[in-house]
Amino acid sequence: MNMIAPSLLAADFGNLEREMQWFNTSEADWLHLDVMDGVFVPNISFGFPVMQRVAQLCRKPLDVHLMTVQPEKFIGPVRDLGAAVMNVHQEACTHLHRTVQQIHQAGMKAAVTLCPSTPISTLEDILPDLDVVMLMTVNPGFGGQKFIEHSLDKVRRLRQMIARTGSHALIEVDGGVNRQTAPQLAAAGVDVYVAGSAVFGKADPAAEVVELKRLTQA
Repeated sequence: MNMIAPSLLAADFGNLEREMQWFNTSEADWLHLDVMDGVFVPNISFGFPVMQRVAQLCRKPLDVHLMTVQPEKFIGPVRDLGAAVMNVHQEACTHLHRTVQQIHQAGMKAAVTLCPSTPISTLEDILPDLDVVMLMTVNPGFGGQKFIEHSLDKVRRLRQMIARTGSHALIEVDGGVNRQTAPQLAAAGVDVYVAGSAVFGKADPAAEVVELKRLTQA
């Protein structure tokens, strides 16, 4: 499986309707929404009023990535957006298993993200309960960062752990995905590719989605 999830963070917020027009007719699979609170990560991105408008315009599944403290507080509002995937950070959840259960009870797929310095072993006991594991391949909080090379080995080890535990979780990556890194990530075992400026920053973003799909046909 290879799915492309363009990140709204890199979109032109002055022309959201235009951005959603090309997105809805493109080969993109999910729309990735990076929510930053200025506490868990240094930056602030956008909140629910913006996401509600995007949800009205978007015709594809929403992948909501909460880079926030206490993400469990937002399960209801994220569900009300109609989101398909709610993504929380392992580092932000005191009771991760409970949060995952609550996400499932709300009718969404449960995704858990790990920062670059967090070992995959922290998810071993909960991996069979997860629908998606996302590895940050840059430090969270800023767009346009350089890809962290040792993330490739982390993806490989996660793929092995998923097989060993009998999990069906997809592997998603966020950060530094472009034409150069996408084939390497595909070879390591990635399923879902979040791409921000590598897609929205192009003159023809829909064509770039097609190219990334081609390059990730592992």
